[in-house]
Amino acid sequence: IEALGIDPDIRNGRAYLLGTTVTVADVAIARLYHGLDAEGIADWYALSLPQAYAALAYYYEHKVEIDEQIRAQIRRAEELKEQRV
Repeated sequence: IEALGIDPDIRNGRAYLLGTTVTVADVAIARLYHGLDAEGIADWYALSLPQAYAALAYYYEHKVEIDEQIRAQIRRAEELKEQRV
C-alpha cells in the first residue's frame, strides 16, 4: 500500500499521507498528546484505518526525526504566542 509521500515542495518536505494534508507528525501528535489509537486517529482526520497504521508505522521507524519536527512546531507556536502578547 502506498500511503505516504515525501516531497520537498509539499508540507515543507515532511512525510504526509497521500491525498490529504495530514502529516505523519500530525498523526504522532494525536497518538502521543491526545491518546488516540489508530481508529481514533482515522476518525479524527477522516483517514482509512490502513492510512492511520501506515503513518504510525512510519513514525515509529523515524521517531527521532519526527519528534524533532514536533518539538520545532511547539517552539514555533510558543514564539508566535509570545509575539501576540
